[in-house]
Amino acid sequence: MTTLENCIASGIAKPIGHTDVLARISKIVKPYWLAIVLAIISMGIVAATEAGIPALLKPLIDTRLGTTNPSSSVHWYIPMTLIGLALGRGFSQYASGYLLSYVLNRTLLDLRLKMFQTMLCAPAIFFQRETASTIISAIVFEVNQVLNVLNNVLVTLVRDSLTVIFLLSYLFYLNWQLTLIVAVILPAIGWLVSKINQRLRRLNREQQMLTNQLSYIVEETVSGYKVMKVHNGEPYEMDRFMCMSQRLRGYAMRMTVSGGLAQPMTQFFASIALAVVIVIAIIQSANNQTTVGGFIAFVTSMLLVISPLKHLIDINQPLTRGMTAAELIFGLIDEPVENTGGKRKLVRARGSVEFENVSFDYGVQRSTLNDVSLKIFPGEVVALAGLSGSGKTTLVNLLPRFFDPSTGRVLIDDVPLPEYRLSDLRKQIAFVSQDIILFNDTIAANIAYGQHIEHDRVESALYAANLSDVVALMPAGINTIIGNNGMRLSGGQRQRLAIARAIYKDAPILILDEATSALDLEAECHVQAAIEVLMRGRTTLVISHRLSTIERVDRILVLDGGRIVEQGTHAELLRRNGLYASLHHIQYQNKSAYA
Repeated sequence: MTTLENCIASGIAKPIGHTDVLARISKIVKPYWLAIVLAIISMGIVAATEAGIPALLKPLIDTRLGTTNPSSSVHWYIPMTLIGLALGRGFSQYASGYLLSYVLNRTLLDLRLKMFQTMLCAPAIFFQRETASTIISAIVFEVNQVLNVLNNVLVTLVRDSLTVIFLLSYLFYLNWQLTLIVAVILPAIGWLVSKINQRLRRLNREQQMLTNQLSYIVEETVSGYKVMKVHNGEPYEMDRFMCMSQRLRGYAMRMTVSGGLAQPMTQFFASIALAVVIVIAIIQSANNQTTVGGFIAFVTSMLLVISPLKHLIDINQPLTRGMTAAELIFGLIDEPVENTGGKRKLVRARGSVEFENVSFDYGVQRSTLNDVSLKIFPGEVVALAGLSGSGKTTLVNLLPRFFDPSTGRVLIDDVPLPEYRLSDLRKQIAFVSQDIILFNDTIAANIAYGQHIEHDRVESALYAANLSDVVALMPAGINTIIGNNGMRLSGGQRQRLAIARAIYKDAPILILDEATSALDLEAECHVQAAIEVLMRGRTTLVISHRLSTIERVDRILVLDGGRIVEQGTHAELLRRNGLYASLHHIQYQNKSAYA
């Protein structure tokens, strides 16, 4: 599969035509139309002053320089007019720059807000499909590419296009025969630019995807630095990075070759036109069909046209890069968002949970869950056991509607989940897993995440999680910043902080997914004590590979191949001598061996 195909398959960067991109950008900047109109008028004034210079040269050369009365006031209107043109040009340039900066920075804010809002509301499958580096690149970096397009490119397109129009109009006024020669060259330049532009756009899109892959390599290396160092993986990571960097360099050189052709080819065609103009002008001058001032004004105007034409040609590469970035941005904005659920409100659930003939698959041939049915009563503690891949985590992920079942339905308090408002549904569920996610903020903000901070409740949650003594020794107490993902805390402290967050939420339904599996014995004792406090009075689903931690739950469900193959208490399942007993025997043997 090519890089472009990977890009399309990923779901973020979908090919969008230039017309569609410009139409969508126009829609975003529409609220600022007045500032845009004023900026275009200002750029029009700047462009008009370009044609004013050769227009003043013609009468100066034809008449004024030949007079013998230099003190006449008529001789000085031209210098004064030049000063006036410079003042008008300077003011207009400043006004257009300020107005465009205002519009473009508001547009940048709007685009970032739209992308971040889409990301927040995206379904779980989006975060499983996309890498963090791709999303970060789109929201933080690629939007700046579009900003550059809307800034530099827009200024060049409007101002230089108007400059070309004014100068060509003046050229046509001076000598329409010579101007026709210039007009013949322009379509040839336009055709050349369009061909180069097609290649540049394809190269830019593929280069962008390679850049995202390079970012992902860096992201993986940073997050997995311990594994890399322990396994002496530095040469492997260096080879990966170098290989991708070399591919990027190749694309950059191909873009340089393609983009660099535009300017010399334009200059070549322009020089041909200038040579023909000079020959014809000499013939016209010999036949008294033009004056010296007219010829100089025409050549000056023609030379002035070349510079904005070169700018318009050079805009090809940044315009293409910006359009490619815009595709990535609008691809993210167009991502489908989560359904907000039904209209039924749910203040606080009793805690009854039911799965009716639930099946689920991730788009693969084998179903992850297959016709699962079970009823969990309010306040009951149910453990899910089984081998890896048996469907335990998938089952609990259906409860907060991270995914919806392929068939069957899930109910809370005898009501199907889709009937509840999604925000109300998720208020009923607290989640604690092995992979703790903490934020680079205060302890209080992490505990009360998503809710208003009440210091008394925070202190109570810390006490219930056996963490109040630890926090009391910290310099700022509950206002201590814990660092990136709680890096200033130990593993057990991080786990108890997550439990404190669940206690603070006070949800009637609790999900514990391997909440103690990565801890040492001492830390596990503290965490287990906090969990027992957390589970009181709550409907609890516990996932644990360590069977010794679930021996005292009300009921154990054993999953295998996406089905519930056994259920009962710890003692009942051991007596049946089935899969659970086999798993328990293996773990007990391993524990005895290590002892």
